[in-house]
Formats: sequence, structure tokens, C-alpha cells
Amino acid sequence: LALSAASPIFRGFLSDVDCRWNVISASVDCRTEEERGLVPLKNSKFVINKSRYDSIDSYLSEAGEEYNDVPLIYDKEIYNKLRENDIDHQLSQHIAHLFIRDALSLFSEKVHQNDEVDTDHFENIQSTNWQNMRFKPPPPNSTIGWRVEFRPCDVQITDFENAAIVCFIVLLTRVILSYKLNFLIPISKFTKDITIPEDNQYYIKDKNNSNRDVCQLMTINEIINGKEGEFPGMIPLINNYLAGMDVDCDTHCTIQRYLKLIQQRASGDVLTTASWIRKFVLSHPDYKKDSKVTDTINYDLLNQLKQIQSGEVACEELLGYSAVSKTKETIPPVFHV
Repeated sequence: LALSAASPIFRGFLSDVDCRWNVISASVDCRTEEERGLVPLKNSKFVINKSRYDSIDSYLSEAGEEYNDVPLIYDKEIYNKLRENDIDHQLSQHIAHLFIRDALSLFSEKVHQNDEVDTDHFENIQSTNWQNMRFKPPPPNSTIGWRVEFRPCDVQITDFENAAIVCFIVLLTRVILSYKLNFLIPISKFTKDITIPEDNQYYIKDKNNSNRDVCQLMTINEIINGKEGEFPGMIPLINNYLAGMDVDCDTHCTIQRYLKLIQQRASGDVLTTASWIRKFVLSHPDYKKDSKVTDTINYDLLNQLKQIQSGEVACEELLGYSAVSKTKETIPPVFHV
């Protein structure tokens, strides 16, 4: 979340936050006063401790169960129905937890559904619980497989940056699976991590201790690039994984450009999108130190972003040493045989 931070301006004002996450979380928080715990329950059934747009409340895997150190609020009737139909404990709790909330919208033509063949009623609730990870069962009568959405990242200015983040996440999942790594931390600490993305420090499991309560607070730079004698770093782990793979030269060069950007973002050698935008506004001649992003500032900012996006303007402080996401197909004349 901190690496992809790209949202420093809201409703025409320069803010002191970098990410969209907490802002959207608050904007779609539809809990009643009863559900917030402000008044005793009368019409509502549950006290709910988070917005419907927020971090996950539990891990679904068997390995993750011991890290679920926060009591999960869920509909016991739905849970019992799922268990009676051989759905495992963790997944039953997760589904029953989603259904503690009301639907946000409902189309009249989809009120009456055949639940034996359609999953629209389930998707209505599932798709309006916006957690940072979303477990997605395949739709009926489809070749689509089981999926997991990774949802916290802000969108970036260029395709190169977006591709770098996607590539990093995918490779990290392969490293975790291949090396059987356990980066799980108690859900309580994870919740704290994701609510303060601007702090640039996160808990990570101590590699020297398997106890779930032993975590260490590290900077983004230490998590991504490593901390000598304590943690190798995620990028070095990915490079170690790639060293054992049969990767062609062109693909390897492209991946290394992506990973270099992630490394530079983590170390602070290049700015996040939010930091770059904030710097642009603060240094604009029309800025009056009143947090207002005027029409002139906004126009100039969007024009500059468009030129960076199209490659008309180089921006090393944002993109690092290269904004090219693929090596060139043409060979320079000096190398022609």
C-alpha cells in the first residue's frame, strides 16, 4: 500500500495522507449507530468493528487459523448451514462474516433467482465487501478457476509502474509457495499495519522464531531490500528464485527493471506517486500554502502526468533509471552480422 501510494489530493485540497484506502473506507461505511456500538442493539443484529471497505478479518487457510487472534463476528445460522454441507470451519466463518451486512443495491429483475444455478445473490454481498484480499469462488457453469484478488494498491501513472507492481506481487506468491515461507502475522497486527500506511513501518514475522507472537517492526526498505543478519529481503528472495528458473534474456531484463523500481521506491531513491504529486503542487507558482489545488495547478499537474505517461517527458525521480517495460525488438546497427 505504501509503495503504490498515489492519492494525496481529495476534493481539490492537498491532504496529509498518501493513500486512498482509509478515505474510501470511511466514504462507504454504512454501519448504523447500533452496528458501530454507539447505542445498544435493537434493530441491528451485530456490532461490526470495521467498514465494509477495510482489511481482511481472518485468514482462510488451516495454517493461518492460529493467527486469527481477533474474535470474528459472523452469522451463526449461516455458519451452521455451511458446516452441515461440509464447508470447512475457516471458509464457513468467512462466508458467514460477509453476510452480517445488508446488500447495498439490488436490481428488480434479479430479485427472484434460482439459487441452484445462479449466484447473483451471493455475489451481491460478496462484491460489496471490499477487503484488501478477496477470495472468489468460480461462477457456476464456467471454466474460470478459483481466484484471489489482491486489492490494496493505488493505480499508478504509467503502465510501467503498474506492470512492476503486478509482476512483483505475482513473483512473491511464487517465492512463498516454492520456498514454503510463512510471512503470516497475527491479524491484529496486520489490521494495525494497513490502517497506518503512511508510517512506512510494518510488522513482519521474525524468521528466527516460529511463535506467532514474535514479530519485528521493520521499514519498507528492510522488508523489500533486506536487513543484514535478520531478514534477506523480498527482492533478494525473488532474485534467488529467478536464478533457478529458465528465463530468456529479454524477459529477465524486463523483470529486473520492474524489480529495480520496487527496490528504489522502498529505499526512497525514487518518489512514490503521492510524494511526487505533493512536491509538484507545493512547488507550483500558483500555490498559496493554503492546501487548495486551483484549476491552474490541476491543469498543469494533469498535463505533466499525461506527458510522463506518454513518454514525452522523462521523470527519473518518479520512475527511476528506466521507464521502458520491454527491451527493444530492433538490434542496433553495430550488432548486425
